[in-house]
Amino acid sequence: MLAAASDSSDRSKDKMDQKTLRRLAQNREAARKSRLRKKAYVQQLENSRLKLTQLEQELQRARQQGVFISSSGDQAHSTGGNGALAFDAEHSRWLEEKNRQMNELRSALNAHAGDTELRIIVDGVMAHYEELFRIKSNAAKNDVFHLLSGMWKTPAERCFLWLGGFRSSELLKLLANQLEPMTERQVMGINSLQQTSQQAEDALSQGMESLQQSLADTLSSGTLGSSSSDNVASYMGQMAMAMGQLGTVEGFIRQADNLRLQTLQQMLRVLTTRQSARALLAIHDYSSRLRALSSLWLARPRE
Repeated sequence: MLAAASDSSDRSKDKMDQKTLRRLAQNREAARKSRLRKKAYVQQLENSRLKLTQLEQELQRARQQGVFISSSGDQAHSTGGNGALAFDAEHSRWLEEKNRQMNELRSALNAHAGDTELRIIVDGVMAHYEELFRIKSNAAKNDVFHLLSGMWKTPAERCFLWLGGFRSSELLKLLANQLEPMTERQVMGINSLQQTSQQAEDALSQGMESLQQSLADTLSSGTLGSSSSDNVASYMGQMAMAMGQLGTVEGFIRQADNLRLQTLQQMLRVLTTRQSARALLAIHDYSSRLRALSSLWLARPRE
């Protein structure tokens, strides 16, 4: 009897030891998996930190251009609002001075002023255009999308807006009938300039389309509609890349304005002084009619 009881006790102890060993083994395995998860989590945090640092650098560059992305993520605010208002005010003053110059130029033409007097006025108008493009260049550094949207223009002008301004090739087409009579050489020069401008505009337009497609591809990569923490690093990486792509928009605006200025300058080289004066006056009158049309449209009776 005693021997049987002793054997039963030993077997019970063995079962308890086996349970204890299994429990210890399970605890060790759980601890090992916990360490692996912790290590992976720490690595993920480190990767996220690096991505965040990169994103902060991109955001810092954006802030210098006047852009701020709200923490809610659903609305973009511009800290460059003051910059936009400053540009609008400068542009308004620029228009006032341009109107004064155009009145002077019109009076000189009507009075049949000599080429010397006309040349002085024409050179002053061109210097004033150069000032506009300088103002726009500074404004693009603060809020390039304000220029791109054309909100500083009237509604009718915005219908014809291209990369923050007018299309040089279209203006040259409009001027063709305003500058007659022209010599055969002048006609060839204006036509060549119009074609060259058109080609440059097409190249810039294609570049903008490529940028838009690249931006869409960047923002749509990965999983959309998910707020999982696993996607945080991917999201920050996408935003950093997208910010870099948006930074190139300023370059497109600058190139478009350079094209506009160069086209005006080359046009005046083809034309005589008196034709140059008529051309600048025609451009001014066309813009004035667009602004007048906008005023009439906004003041129209509404049922």
